[in-house]
Amino acid sequence: MKSYPIYLLILLSFLTFSCTDNLNDLGVGIQPTSDAIKIATDTFHLNSENVFVDYMIARQDSFLLGTFYDTKYGSTQADILAQVNCPVGFKFPPNSVPDSALVVLYYKTWFGDNFSPMDVNIYEMNKGTFQYSNQYKSNLDPAAYTDRSILMAHRIFTAKEASKTKTDSTSVIFKLSNSFVNRFFPDLTKPYYTSESDFTNNFFKGMYITANYGTSTMLNIRQMDLEYYYHYTYNKNGKDTIVTSEITFPANQEVRQVNRFLHPDATAINLLLNQKEEVNYISSPANIQTRVNVPLNKIQKRLEAGIGTKKLVMNSAIINVEATEIDSSALAVPLANYMLLIKESAIDDFFGKNELPSDTCAILGKFTATLDSNTGLYTYTYPFNLAKLIANEIKIAKNNNTEAAENLKMRLIPVSVTSTTNSSTGAVTLTAVKQQHLMNAVTIKSGKNKTSPMRINTVYSWF
Repeated sequence: MKSYPIYLLILLSFLTFSCTDNLNDLGVGIQPTSDAIKIATDTFHLNSENVFVDYMIARQDSFLLGTFYDTKYGSTQADILAQVNCPVGFKFPPNSVPDSALVVLYYKTWFGDNFSPMDVNIYEMNKGTFQYSNQYKSNLDPAAYTDRSILMAHRIFTAKEASKTKTDSTSVIFKLSNSFVNRFFPDLTKPYYTSESDFTNNFFKGMYITANYGTSTMLNIRQMDLEYYYHYTYNKNGKDTIVTSEITFPANQEVRQVNRFLHPDATAINLLLNQKEEVNYISSPANIQTRVNVPLNKIQKRLEAGIGTKKLVMNSAIINVEATEIDSSALAVPLANYMLLIKESAIDDFFGKNELPSDTCAILGKFTATLDSNTGLYTYTYPFNLAKLIANEIKIAKNNNTEAAENLKMRLIPVSVTSTTNSSTGAVTLTAVKQQHLMNAVTIKSGKNKTSPMRINTVYSWF
């Protein structure tokens, strides 16, 4: 009888071991091995190339004026063609007499040499004008709008000089010719200010502002006004009283302005840059972009190999576009802060219709600095996640009973971004993405770079 507890203890130990073993296999026992979610990764090298663009279409809220030469990206010339908005319904008082007129250019910043002289002419647009609803290319020909026979004003100045000598620290003033002042004063018997279209089509079509020489300064014009001064007399208590007044004709959002960009040495620069296979170039405004060819068909076949009828999920598809050859000198072209990776077929509609980025068409990337803990060095990238875009392209191909395209052509384009912040929640909402019309540039590692070629890193799963 004394041995009974010993046998009982052995039996209990055996039962405990058996239960523990069964618990360890419980999860696998519920889900068959064939139904387990599987995760895999893959890397695909990308092909990239420079694309030299002739123009862009944009309605910007500031404008470049001047010429700048960069040894890497070449020359950029920027002119402005602008309509001005009239005070609709305004009537000059009786006995009004014209006095003078000014064009005032307000610039919040400038880029380049502070003391490089700028020789600027302002001509009247005497041949044609803009239609508000139309789109205009940035390489348009001024000859369609002016024959340069009516010189409104001329001035030589420097960006730094102008900002020091004026009450408004960011303005440069052009005094218009007497002949223009007298001609601009309307026949008081005619209703020139009945509408903006009547004013621009029948009275004043606009002005063409152009820099004649200088290769080191670009003004970033934030506002342009035509100010018209006059006086009139009226009888007050039996005495003639003189009153001086002015009207402002602003070049604002209610009328059209076009920033014209040219790159006169583009052919030579193109030949030079295309010799360097390990890097690609991106430069604005309307200069150089980079085409990225995503091997869509190859990605689809690689991902679907061996999964049979299981469901494929694209978890991530990251391209880290790496910036290189960063120039920190005083006259270096500023680095592009935002970059858009967009399907080439969607470029015109996207910018023409003022669309916002979507994961299946255009993806926004921000310049990012990351410290490598192993080397102590920073890497500079524009990250893009193409997971939804690739999945959508494959889905479209399947719905059409076709294979995905061999290459999905995408374009890297520098952009400017506008957003609003909710004061209560702090949430940031993207409101506008436009092609960058200011001086921006970056050199990136290409698909043929020997140390770090452009590539897409994918993570996918199936079940």
